Amino acid sequence: MDISVHINNVKGSQMAAKITGTFTISDHAFKFSAIAFGRIGGHNIGAKISKTTEKELKKLGHDPNEVIDILQKNLISGNITLPEGLDKESFADT
Repeated sequence: MDISVHINNVKGSQMAAKITGTFTISDHAFKFSAIAFGRIGGHNIGAKISKTTEKELKKLGHDPNEVIDILQKNLISGNITLPEGLDKESFADT
């Protein structure tokens, strides 16, 4: 499953940050939010989607849990696009 992730906003620091954005599957865009934690015990991201998004994903034949797993992996690996003016270095260890 190919998911593209776009970050809209990041608030916080390298230790902990709240992320909002969208992800796209087969030309369908969905909103998500996530909390990113770093350093202690390694990097971790917990992403959430709304119940409405879960229902829409199911209608399209996708497993919402699988989508969240892929979304989180993309966020952790940096496989994302950022709005103009936001650098990964401002919120992620490089």
